[in-house]
Amino acid sequence: MVRKAKIIGLGSYLPKEVLSNEDLEKMVETSDEWIVTRTGMKERRLAARDEFTSDMGYRAAQRAIEEAEVGTEEIDLILFATLTPDYVFPSTACLVQKRLGLVNAAAMDIQAACTGYLYILSVAKAYIESGAYKKILCVAAEKLSSIVNYKDRNTCVLFGDGASACVVGEGEPGYAIENVFLGADGGEAELLILPAGGSRRPASLETVRQGLHFLHMEGKEVFKHAVRRMEDAVKRCLAAVKLSKEEIHWMVPHQANIRIIESLAKRFDVQRERVYLTLHKYGNTSASSVGIALDELSKEGRVKEGEHIILFAFGAGLTWGAAALTKCGVKSG
Repeated sequence: MVRKAKIIGLGSYLPKEVLSNEDLEKMVETSDEWIVTRTGMKERRLAARDEFTSDMGYRAAQRAIEEAEVGTEEIDLILFATLTPDYVFPSTACLVQKRLGLVNAAAMDIQAACTGYLYILSVAKAYIESGAYKKILCVAAEKLSSIVNYKDRNTCVLFGDGASACVVGEGEPGYAIENVFLGADGGEAELLILPAGGSRRPASLETVRQGLHFLHMEGKEVFKHAVRRMEDAVKRCLAAVKLSKEEIHWMVPHQANIRIIESLAKRFDVQRERVYLTLHKYGNTSASSVGIALDELSKEGRVKEGEHIILFAFGAGLTWGAAALTKCGVKSG
């Protein structure tokens, strides 16, 4: 029996508080024009002070399970992608497992920064198609506001909070996961990094004074790597399933920077209206960004049966990847 992994339910969650470019103008030396021309971003969402990564992931997961129309007892694995977990341990996946009452599910976190959604999608595909699991809940959520320095204009304008989720199974209508290509280059790890808080630099008065618990990014270098690596990932992903660039119906990119996205769309001759964007209203929500965009595109009902969607992302690590999906089947009733 040949098994085919499919996304059979999607969900996402965004916090209520909006941080606009006008708000940022009051916090750092910047302007709406400067931010929009360089990033394409107008707003981003911020989690409440008492709202954490597991809370947002839980809400997105509820919506994905509801759309998938599966019982909680049917979920047998939870994969959670985040670089801002509630705790170093236990895993955020375990926290969500308890809140959802998924008593039959194993649970683990996977950390691949902004590429996290694609990494857990790849693992879910492999587990489903091997027969090891039947229904997998994939969650990606970030509270980036907890590690952003709102005095650094080069990074604070970019990031927001949010969560996305999907249920992966087989034999149901949904989005067939045709292929996922993943890549990494640890040789460039320091280009995008949270310097302190791990075993190398445990938290201390000195690390706090030096601001080492805020993310640090070499923006220009990251930009150069991002375009090249994601272009290669998309090409490899398409080649693996024998799709041409002319067969890309939709592009759902990691929502990091409008210049990067437009450059890649141009390289694959994909029209702007076929590139789904959320960065203008949510900013870069790291691991959750691709999933949020996919959920919103899907719920708009614009993807037709048989159409191909290409997801792609790039993040710290460095990590990158691409996935090819095909819409298949329509739920009855």
